[in-house]
Amino acid sequence: MAQIDAFFKLMNEKGASDLHLVAGQQPVLRIDGELERVKYKVLDNDTLKAMLYEIAPEEKVKVFEETGDVDFAYEIPGLARYRANFFQQKNGVGAVFREIPSTIQTCDQLGFPPVIKRLATLPRGLVLITGPTGSGKSTTLAAIVHEANITRKDHIITIEDPIEFVHKSEKAVVNQREVGIHTRSFAAALRGALREDPDIILVGEMRDLETISLAIEASATGHLVLSTLHTTSAAKTVDRIIEVFPMNQREQIRNTLADGIRAVISETLFRRIDRKGRVAALEIMIATPAVRNLIREGKTFQIPSMIQTGKKYGMQTLDDAIMDLLKKKIISPDDAYMKCVEKSRFMPFLKKPPADFTEV
Repeated sequence: MAQIDAFFKLMNEKGASDLHLVAGQQPVLRIDGELERVKYKVLDNDTLKAMLYEIAPEEKVKVFEETGDVDFAYEIPGLARYRANFFQQKNGVGAVFREIPSTIQTCDQLGFPPVIKRLATLPRGLVLITGPTGSGKSTTLAAIVHEANITRKDHIITIEDPIEFVHKSEKAVVNQREVGIHTRSFAAALRGALREDPDIILVGEMRDLETISLAIEASATGHLVLSTLHTTSAAKTVDRIIEVFPMNQREQIRNTLADGIRAVISETLFRRIDRKGRVAALEIMIATPAVRNLIREGKTFQIPSMIQTGKKYGMQTLDDAIMDLLKKKIISPDDAYMKCVEKSRFMPFLKKPPADFTEV
């Protein structure tokens, strides 16, 4: 048993989602979205580095020492898997570990609208799950892949950094590849995947122009491509993709993206007040012909209005999703107000009127 494993057992006992270990500080757990210090001594750099290096694969230690950052997965059999990130900071080394649930939650268990499950049935196209770090994108992707795995006789390839949720082949054949171990980059793996008879390709993150370009190309040539971006709305997602490309390519990319895109799901995570845990509010954009036209014409500023009037297609604004959670007493009025788009709609639910500076 590694010395650091005691902290993971504490995570499990406390129901924490994340563990922060930083030289010069006490350990910290994230419990139900909030950070709590552990009653433990301040970690010195040499001790922490020894603890971290004990569990890291040799090649990952080498990358870390060369670049100052590295990601990998760590597993304690019988307890859990963790996504690890090591980094350098002013007092020495630091690390953050996020628990990856051993059981993949289904779309139904996550309380998602039926349209999310239907995304797993798409024969081709690009589906993007977006949101800030820690908003639940990996959990949502895993649920969609799981649905495809148990319902489709297809070949699923996942390209991740690191592999998070482990999918056992069910009706589908699933192959999972990790960047830095099984392939050198997302782009290289995606290029290779196109020659591996795939039906569904999961790209853990579209980080650069080459990966984005290949993902769009794959979605336009008969594959279902699932991926993530760190954007906060459907409109910003489309803009972000287009802006990655040089000016002289943008019109062509708008057309290609409009043809290939099927849906953008943007997530915002909330702390639950009805029980322990967190819950996601989803903005859902389905690529109807009208939405595709807006993308082609560069009128992404009109996408929010299209989402608002597209309920019959399964579309949903973020504010509608937040309001539903609020009325069900799953989230607090203050949290709803802080994270909503249209503040005036949520102000009546507040016990105390907000200060003027929060009206942003």
